[in-house]
Amino acid sequence: MDRPYILCHMVTSIDGKVTGDFLFQPPCAEATEIYYRINRERKADGFICGRVTMEGSFTNGWYPDLSKYQPDETDRNDYLADGLSGFYAVAFDTHGRLGWKSNTIIDPDGDPGYDGAQIIEVLSEDVDTRYLAYLRETGIPYIFAGENSIDVPLALFKLKTLLGCQTLLLEGGSILNGAFERADAVDELSLVVAPVIADKDAKPLFTDADTANFSLTAAESENGNLVLRYKRNAR
Repeated sequence: MDRPYILCHMVTSIDGKVTGDFLFQPPCAEATEIYYRINRERKADGFICGRVTMEGSFTNGWYPDLSKYQPDETDRNDYLADGLSGFYAVAFDTHGRLGWKSNTIIDPDGDPGYDGAQIIEVLSEDVDTRYLAYLRETGIPYIFAGENSIDVPLALFKLKTLLGCQTLLLEGGSILNGAFERADAVDELSLVVAPVIADKDAKPLFTDADTANFSLTAAESENGNLVLRYKRNAR
């Protein structure tokens, strides 16, 4: 396979939602702890999130002042820094909207499933070249995959061939998850189902998904939560 093995790992409500206020309700606390434990135990080469998830979890809306950098429209080549860690936080950041103050994830709780992960930006070519200069100054590698939107197969091909990623956890929101599903790039599902129904504004596991078939490989009950594993059936 010319891409990493992708395991989509999420907390969901009973009705299959993955983002929304329900995640902060007391019934979800235990489900979240189970989710983090599985994330640590899986020991993948890293995790993938979209811009919104990365911003909510790590960057908190900060963005650099790009006025001190010079634009260079010829500067759209992949950039890989020396001494990469081998454990990656892969940000699918189409237009370069994330502001990082460090080139690695600094998890406030020191969770080994996230803390110290080398940040990798996946960008489209529709990005301000001053943002690229900022990334290089901060020591953050980046790869290009697509002109105006992210080409998922190309991004995954580069993550494997350039960075050696064999297995990655997909922990994005419904839009990013849907993009991976449509690209036939979700090999396994790991779902922690919390005992709660989400409200009408919550988002589903996949947005704009195509039909796909999975087989249930494991199902356990843990402190009132369901822990489910599915594998994609042969194409």
